Amino acid sequence: MSQTLARGPRGMKLMLMSLLVAASSAVALSAWAQPGPGHHGGGPGMMWGGPMGGGRGMDRMLSDVGASDAQKAQIRQIMKSAVDDLRAQREQNRGLHDRAMEVFTAPNVDANAAEAVRQQMLQQHDQASKRMTQAMLEVSRVLTPEQRAKMAERMKQRGEQMRERMQQHRSERGAGAASQPK
Repeated sequence: MSQTLARGPRGMKLMLMSLLVAASSAVALSAWAQPGPGHHGGGPGMMWGGPMGGGRGMDRMLSDVGASDAQKAQIRQIMKSAVDDLRAQREQNRGLHDRAMEVFTAPNVDANAAEAVRQQMLQQHDQASKRMTQAMLEVSRVLTPEQRAKMAERMKQRGEQMRERMQQHRSERGAGAASQPK
């Protein structure tokens, strides 16, 4: 960082942009990993905000893979516990985004403070990721290998459908933007 600062205004701009990208990325990753109402993103978040987050989507997924009522009850309890833990983690670390913005908008940006916030954000994401993996392993012990294979295939199909919808949405948005007067 000290070399960047020594390069003058351009180096400062690069450092600020790097800080902003790092902070935004860490916040986005944390949000992606956390459960949330209506969250249907890909990756681990898919399990938590999508079909495995609870409700009819989870019940439908478990029925599709042939889960028994006892398996469904066990998995619901595992997921409820994980979601509650993740929610508590998110509440505990809620001020990190605000702290990152304080560092970024200070008259003199402190590179050490920015790094400290970045490290805290990474730690938060790591905690959430560990908890999600723990829940995934617990669920894997409830389902049979065949049920897990079916579930993986269903989730892969849903991911492909989601990517297609997002791609279509982007192309529609792009076509609409191209036709807008300038």
